[in-house]
Amino acid sequence: MKTINSRLAAREIRGAVLTLGNFDGVHLGHQRIIRKVVGRAKVLRCASAVFTFEPHPLKVVSPGASPPLIAAPEEKIKLIAGLGPNFLILAKFTKGFAEKHPREFVEEFIVPMDVKEVWVGHDFSFGKGKAGTVSHLKSLGAELGFKVNMIPACKKDGHIVSSSRIRALVKSGEVKKAARLLGRGFSVKGVVVRGKRTGRALGFPTANIKVKSELVPGKGVYAAYVFFSGNTYRAAVNVGTAPTLGVVPLCVEAHLLDFKGNIYGKIIAVEFVKRLRDETGFASKEALVKMIARDVSAVRKTLSRG
Repeated sequence: MKTINSRLAAREIRGAVLTLGNFDGVHLGHQRIIRKVVGRAKVLRCASAVFTFEPHPLKVVSPGASPPLIAAPEEKIKLIAGLGPNFLILAKFTKGFAEKHPREFVEEFIVPMDVKEVWVGHDFSFGKGKAGTVSHLKSLGAELGFKVNMIPACKKDGHIVSSSRIRALVKSGEVKKAARLLGRGFSVKGVVVRGKRTGRALGFPTANIKVKSELVPGKGVYAAYVFFSGNTYRAAVNVGTAPTLGVVPLCVEAHLLDFKGNIYGKIIAVEFVKRLRDETGFASKEALVKMIARDVSAVRKTLSRG
């Protein structure tokens, strides 16, 4: 997959099958659309292209209402690439971009590429104030020479798969349900930093993670996988404030099972598999140690096939 700036797209892409959207999280619904585009391009013997925006439009239009990203920009690119399109077109979203009316957007970015087909999701909108709808795009396509197709809503477990639903599930700690909508486990990335070494003193050393991801699961203890340096480890991960130990800022700490070593400064990925329990305060450190031991046992049982 080749990534190109939207301003240069018409120079390199002609007669492609195209899809457009934010694609935050690249969930099952997004995957269905992109796979359809790739498949149609093969049938028509032309290029397949995905047009997306950076940053997320709401970060520009209404920063205070901008949702946390499910996947960082570099992760989104990687996930899209895995679906097989020939091109990823990145449009830098600015305040000026936000002022473009639907027709202006189409004439400036879609028409010059002489696209054969455009495929979008059921809730696709574009142009100033989201004035452009799927019906509007179909009308413009009929007038300007390209066919527009809509992919119906993707449903899972009785609900429409959407980025907003996935965010809500992750925030409430329902990472297992979120994974079903993503088509993969929800994960965060961060760098391991030095902490107070309290976990080590308790007999359960933890990796204190300075999370780079915007979206973090709700407070609680989770069974998870940790990835770094090509290796995979099972882990008991606490997301919270460690009330028994008096830690106030929200932190993400991972106790890696069957691991001994120094990983300070390493960038690691944490894939949350299942929420085991709420974060709880304990009357003593001894009671906390017993609970952590139970957590580790629960992780082994939950991830016994891992």
